[in-house]
Amino acid sequence: MLFCVGVLFVVVTSTVGEPTESRLVRIDSGPIRGYKDASEDIFVYYGIPYAKAPSGSDKFKAPLPTPHWIEPFDAVDKGIICPQPDIFDLIHNKTMQEDCLIANVYVPNVENTNLPVIVYVHGGGFIMGYGDLVTPKKIVSNKEVIVVNFNYRLGAHGFLCLGTKDIPGNAGMKDQVALLRWIQNNIANFGGNPNDVTIAGYSAGSASVDLLMMSKIAQGLFKNAILESGANLSPFSVQSDPVQNAKVYAKLLKFEDEDVHSLEDFYKSISYEQLQSGSDLIRTDLLMAPCVERDHGDEIFLEDSPFNILNSGKFLPLPMLYGYANMEGSVRVPVFEHWKDKMNANFSEFLPTDLRFKNNEEKEAIADKVRRFYFKDMPVDEKNILSYVDYWSDTYFDCPTLRSASLQLKAGNNKIYLYVYSFVEDSTPVVPYTEVRGAGHCFQTVAILDGLKFNVSDESEISEDLKEMKGIIRDLWTSFAKYSQPESPGAPKWPPAGNDMSPYMELKKNPQLGQSLLNKRCDFWEEIYKNHYNIPIPPHILPPKIKTEL
Repeated sequence: MLFCVGVLFVVVTSTVGEPTESRLVRIDSGPIRGYKDASEDIFVYYGIPYAKAPSGSDKFKAPLPTPHWIEPFDAVDKGIICPQPDIFDLIHNKTMQEDCLIANVYVPNVENTNLPVIVYVHGGGFIMGYGDLVTPKKIVSNKEVIVVNFNYRLGAHGFLCLGTKDIPGNAGMKDQVALLRWIQNNIANFGGNPNDVTIAGYSAGSASVDLLMMSKIAQGLFKNAILESGANLSPFSVQSDPVQNAKVYAKLLKFEDEDVHSLEDFYKSISYEQLQSGSDLIRTDLLMAPCVERDHGDEIFLEDSPFNILNSGKFLPLPMLYGYANMEGSVRVPVFEHWKDKMNANFSEFLPTDLRFKNNEEKEAIADKVRRFYFKDMPVDEKNILSYVDYWSDTYFDCPTLRSASLQLKAGNNKIYLYVYSFVEDSTPVVPYTEVRGAGHCFQTVAILDGLKFNVSDESEISEDLKEMKGIIRDLWTSFAKYSQPESPGAPKWPPAGNDMSPYMELKKNPQLGQSLLNKRCDFWEEIYKNHYNIPIPPHILPPKIKTEL
């Protein structure tokens, strides 16, 4: 038997009689046994509890420490995920449970110690998804990094925010901080370096990474950040009016009293099953997301709005890989037929949710200005579906990313590597009613990791161009995790961006550097946000209603 950095190598026999190599690792909670992957030369430790989700009337509070155990924990994939709606058929054969805070650790089969660690935060609009939605087997099999992914509380359980002591908000974000603390205490036993942690995320996970960079309680837990299609200034990243959102959600649960204290009593007292029953009905860009917290004497994840923090420069600037795909808005194409008529009838209802107006007349005037900017005097229809895609790309992904990056640059962060992922091939679907192909939402994530939905790591049947693209982007991401600088033999030298947002890397077949990412469309939105941005603030708590007796 060979001991190496707290790892015991053994061979066990599987239930089908085939020898399966395993490793026993001792962490703070107790011993755990992981197994060699069937397809890659890596070991995987599935389903490790990194914290415990509180329950009952405490279910909205910060996570609790994980319990300890004496006998080895068998780290096999039990499919544990946090409860969520099955909007995209992503939870087949999964086990949803309230206490769902588990991590999966992917370790290369090497003798090296002190390996860099990449922590991936999953996406899903803060209401769905799970750590292993996309797996990192291929990038780990390159034997240069350890990758950790994990679950965090979702929907109302993770992001209900009343601003009270018992429902302060950001439970799901505090789960993420707990995971990063767990890594600090335990990753060395897997051969990882706790002082060499890069956080990465896609979609809402990317916004989470951007918010973690703004959080004082997360400082010192990582040294680099990789962001894939989501920013802390995206409309879906932080709730502008969390108490109002809590009222709307309560009505979905058939509770009509809008007094905040009554709402708190209601949410604390209902069963977990009843709390989750409204998840299938909510808009992912409206009700449940992180919030700015009020101070109750406990740890606060987000003390101020990301905009105010960025504008003040009161954050720790760290090296960042920051970018998006070139056709992010195609994520809204599946609802085009349903939404186009509604947009023509009432375009103002489709403005970004983080704008505010003095009155309805002002809102309608801005809506008309925006509609004419994107669609001229034409209706939203099949002839201008590309403008529809541009609109959703700009409002939810591209321009918020550039706005956040610009504020970082002005605050002195000189280690921001901007990119646009635009790789397509003949098999990439065209936008309906056109012959145009583009890289959709989080396409770069699928290139880096193994595959969406079915977690398939076999890449033998993909095109040679895609294999080359995957190799390049994995090189860049791995290099950034190791050296805080992205490099690959298949890409030109990549300097960090200056204040003019130049240069940026266009990740396509034969990647190349481009000049400033700033464009007229984002300039247009910058002017609107200067006058109409609804900067998130902590929930305002009103005194209880005075009940009068007749």
